[in-house]
Amino acid sequence: MNTRLSLSVFLCILAAGLLIPVVPATGHASGGAITIKGSTTVLPIAQVAAEEFMDRNPGIKISVQGGGSGVGISSLIDKTTDIATSSRRIKPEEIEKAKAKGVTPSEIVIALDGIAVIVHPGNKVSALTKAQLKDIYTGRISNWKELGGADAKIVTVSRDTSSGTYEAFEALAINKEKVRPDALTTASNQAVAQTVAQTPGAIGYVGHGYLTGKVKDVTVDGVKCTKQNIQSGKYPLARELYMYTNGKPSGNTALFVHFVLSKDGQKLVEDEGFVDILK
Repeated sequence: MNTRLSLSVFLCILAAGLLIPVVPATGHASGGAITIKGSTTVLPIAQVAAEEFMDRNPGIKISVQGGGSGVGISSLIDKTTDIATSSRRIKPEEIEKAKAKGVTPSEIVIALDGIAVIVHPGNKVSALTKAQLKDIYTGRISNWKELGGADAKIVTVSRDTSSGTYEAFEALAINKEKVRPDALTTASNQAVAQTVAQTPGAIGYVGHGYLTGKVKDVTVDGVKCTKQNIQSGKYPLARELYMYTNGKPSGNTALFVHFVLSKDGQKLVEDEGFVDILK
């Protein structure tokens, strides 16, 4: 893993160890529902963790919703969620808004992820550089033949601006330039994958956990989006996934976050196709 990711993950794990009480993950809590809102990338992790946690703690109910990282963070600021999930780091202006409303966002890294670039399985192109990816998404390249593929229009699939995956891709892949105006905008990783799978000329991007045999992921700068390359920092579109709470997690919220960070919780992260932070 590269130095930035290693330091960030270490600090967040350290913070979690200091701030979140070490309490059993089963059978010792009751009452008080937990609300989780935010990232569609983190959604499968949150859902499976919530299901397992509720099985172990029948007295606690957890509601999990998607909507995008921006929605989750806005909900935290508005005090309508206990946990905001996000596939990008909270912005300085969001922190200021939160402080103005008496909210102190507390950041916890719960997993690592890579933004996989996907094309239709029938596409001959299997490798792109970051420069080519940028040219596709900003409109400089519009035909696959310019990249060694068929003489066919490139159908660019992107995410809505409230998406943390969109913002991470914008920063990591296209240097925060504007996505071409004719790009198809979708509301979730699943929608991107489905559109690309059904559209021969399409290209899109999804979290690593959303890769299936129905699409083909291409290498970026010669590096494949694998767990090992994400963890080492070799994959150029690697990122961290977050949960945010209002101040130090407490009560049942702390119990749940502790479970997500535990060995059992991180196994669920791996089972969902993402990369754990324990190694």
